Amino acid sequence: MLFSPITIGTLNLKNRIVRSATLEGMADKDGNPSEEYIKYYQNILNQNIGLVITGFMYVNVEGKAIQPGQASLCSESVIPLYKKITNRKGDTKIFAQISHCGRQTDRKVTGGNLWAPSKKRSLYFGGVPDILSEEKINSIIRDYCNSAYFAKLAGFDGIQLHAAHGYLIHQFILSSVNKRSDIYGIDSKKGIGTFFFEKVIEGVREKCGEEFPISVKISGADDYGNTFNQKKLRELVRFLDSKNICLIEISYGTMDYPLNIIRGSDIPIDSILKYNLKYKTESIVKKFIFKKCLLPVLKTKIKKNYKSYNEQYAQIAKEETKIPIVLVGGLRSREEMERQLSNKSCDMISMCRPFICENDLAVKLLNKKNYSSCCISCNLCLIMCDTDKPTRCYQKVCNGS
Repeated sequence: MLFSPITIGTLNLKNRIVRSATLEGMADKDGNPSEEYIKYYQNILNQNIGLVITGFMYVNVEGKAIQPGQASLCSESVIPLYKKITNRKGDTKIFAQISHCGRQTDRKVTGGNLWAPSKKRSLYFGGVPDILSEEKINSIIRDYCNSAYFAKLAGFDGIQLHAAHGYLIHQFILSSVNKRSDIYGIDSKKGIGTFFFEKVIEGVREKCGEEFPISVKISGADDYGNTFNQKKLRELVRFLDSKNICLIEISYGTMDYPLNIIRGSDIPIDSILKYNLKYKTESIVKKFIFKKCLLPVLKTKIKKNYKSYNEQYAQIAKEETKIPIVLVGGLRSREEMERQLSNKSCDMISMCRPFICENDLAVKLLNKKNYSSCCISCNLCLIMCDTDKPTRCYQKVCNGS
């Protein structure tokens, strides 16, 4: 089934493999995609993938991430650069993922305010956010719509709204973060906040036309206790079903616990203390304290890595909608991918780190039915996203990258 075609919205995809959104770290300080960025996508669009989703692009400067090299889609000036990617001969489709980080960024990076639905601060990012006024909310909605329109003009086949991992749309959804009492607050019946999400979707449709494909990425659960449970996940999927989204990708968590989103074989603590933008230190004493005191506590918060670790959330989504569901997380072998598709846990298979490790993975999966990715989930690629180096694999375990 992995290499059977599928229709999503108005698009026909040649197979069910998705390159999940992955920070490239290849844009300049103004978010303009570099020649390296352009060449990267020109290459991966010729690797037999059904759908490629770009790394998250910020819709305005105040919504950019703390990681260097994030690409922008908030100005018409970038359209000619992205056209160098989308003007292609192959049949692989490409979506632009658009996002606003909300409270999950740093004022020192954006040079502006730290916006969020309420003053609830992020456990990891820290700063106390500025509460969004309705006027500012409407401004950000327009930014989402403009970014989607720029994506359309640039030749992207559709967009993915990033509503997962604790970014702004997700912040409005979660009752643990959204403490508003107005129309943008939590719906007392559903237990989630969807009004901001709804306005973004409707605005994009009005700006780009009804036929322009809109996909979304959501988190099936998080690490804030049981505040976002299965009932609320079902409500969220039903909401998306009512909005006729073309594709729903199911991930997990927020950036307060990034190693639960992208689960690994171990915690690369030495690399974290050397490169992480929040924890890096040269102090031997601080490193000792972190390893002896904080690391044991951190380990109790980190979830185990296992095959298809978001499967249960994808299955719940499948029960609530006919919209194609994309499963991401812990998928490495063709055997496991085929099992998930055959069991109808999902309709498509999405991967991030395996394509960092070997960009020709889809070709190998096609040619070898028993093939498994070389990716060992060491997560060094994740840690190194905090540096100014382009995203790449740091293990020499495969010669296909």
